[in-house]
Amino acid sequence: MTPAFDHAVYDNQLLNLYGRVSMRVWGEKVTNRELGAAGEDAACAFLRRKGYRIMDRNYRCSQGELDVIASKRGRLVFCEVKARSGGEIEEALGAVDAKRQGRMARAASHYLNAEGRVAKDCRFDVIALLKDGPTWKIVHVEDAFEIGEL
Repeated sequence: MTPAFDHAVYDNQLLNLYGRVSMRVWGEKVTNRELGAAGEDAACAFLRRKGYRIMDRNYRCSQGELDVIASKRGRLVFCEVKARSGGEIEEALGAVDAKRQGRMARAASHYLNAEGRVAKDCRFDVIALLKDGPTWKIVHVEDAFEIGEL
């Protein structure tokens, strides 16, 4: 299956309606943790606008972590969010390598078991964000990778 790409640019003022995206005045040094948290907030706001329901964020277990768990039309979506303050957005997409995909799959399996759900209708997406002054450039790759049986 060919991944679907969705590109968007959002202004931080709009995203503030959904969370704590209000970062310091751009130009000040922000930590990777702050950038990641702001990126996840922006990704969740983006998903909500597209009609997704956010089920969980930063789900952690012994198998790994899932940044965002969302659903739309009964389909469960496990999202990896990669935020960058510079460079190319493709670098953020490339950061989700086979090792990271395996960790996501194991964490997703744990989540499904813990919630008593079956893996029949779920997928793995990647959301890459590039901070560009006061805005985010967002690329959403649906069905970014496939995993065998969970």
